[in-house]
Amino acid sequence: MKKVKQLTDLTAVELEQQLNDAKKELFAMRLQQVSGQLENPLRIRAVRRSVARIKTVMNQAAKAER
Repeated sequence: MKKVKQLTDLTAVELEQQLNDAKKELFAMRLQQVSGQLENPLRIRAVRRSVARIKTVMNQAAKAER
């Protein structure tokens, strides 16, 4: 999980990659949760918030370019 300051230093391509990785991780955790294999259910919340942080930074960068 990265802090907002670390995310703002990344390029758009790196942010996109981070977002894709987080979404894949979230998908895998949801599958584990359904099958009863998820060890730490609170990790889902952390990853969801990480996705939101990344999207927020991406939107702020897009608005700054206008």
